[in-house]
Amino acid sequence: MSNRSRILIGALTLFITLLALTICSLSVGQVVVDFSDVTKALFSESSNPMLDHIVADIRLPRVLMAITAGAALGVAGVLMQTLFRNPMADAWSLGLTAGGQLGVALATAAAGFVGPTAIGFIQVFDGISLTISAGLGVLLSALGMMALSRRIGTISLLVVGLMLGFSVQGLVSVIIHFANRIGGKVYSGWADGTFAAATFEGIGMMSVPIAIGLIFALANGKALTSLLLGETYARSLGTDVVRLQRLTLLAVVLLVAPVTAYCGPITFLGLIVPHLARAISRSAQILPLLPLSALAGAALALTADLVVHLPWEMHFLHLNAVLGMIGAPVVIFLLVFSSVTKRQS
Repeated sequence: MSNRSRILIGALTLFITLLALTICSLSVGQVVVDFSDVTKALFSESSNPMLDHIVADIRLPRVLMAITAGAALGVAGVLMQTLFRNPMADAWSLGLTAGGQLGVALATAAAGFVGPTAIGFIQVFDGISLTISAGLGVLLSALGMMALSRRIGTISLLVVGLMLGFSVQGLVSVIIHFANRIGGKVYSGWADGTFAAATFEGIGMMSVPIAIGLIFALANGKALTSLLLGETYARSLGTDVVRLQRLTLLAVVLLVAPVTAYCGPITFLGLIVPHLARAISRSAQILPLLPLSALAGAALALTADLVVHLPWEMHFLHLNAVLGMIGAPVVIFLLVFSSVTKRQS
């Protein structure tokens, strides 16, 4: 089977899987809704307004948010692993998520002192300010890691990113300690990571920078493939490496920052998805990996969200916990399997 056929079959399989997961997510929950009622709620009014509200106003925004965020983080993972030429690079391991957390924590603490009442605080701490705070945090972290990548090796860079993440966790705890009670609750709810707080307005706002980031990624896909063999090789093909690195970094920020702002620090997706896409395509070329990563990221995010919102009787699960349970074994299997395959060949 040719690579093109394998990629097309893989993309079609992921797309069908995503459709099936979408139907399940709209149907399954604390209230189980029949497929016929789901169809009526989406395309016409049924005889049960409550079911219409559950499907169209609660579950549909959550599903769309999971698809959008999963696709964005999947593509961002491919870009970061290519840019740093490191298969373990993602927004968390390189400290970008930590930068977003610090930005939101500072905004939360500052907003608590702006308005004298809870209403004033909530008005200040609106979606746009949250996006800007997370975006600036992610951008500054990305610039710092990019500068360090010129001085230290990839392993050291990962260690620095992880240490930055741990340091930020402690710093955030101190900042939130001095914030007011409302700010602490707002940050705590955001930091858990969830797609459940989605609104159609929020999805529309975060989709704009994500779409721009996807355009940048696709436009530079071919040049990024040459970067996999090193900067010297890329320059020999006429690639402006510095410009490519800056555009890729900008694309990563545009993809990661809105998701971090609206959904919280979602972990593991950016790390897992590129490995899944490479296993499907069996190719290192970036252009085929981008749509596969978008589909795989959306499917994985929706799977985790579906598990979180199953009708559990006593307790609820956290999204990042589910992603960790799914993602860690997948990455271990892929890394071990690929190393065994290389030895046998």
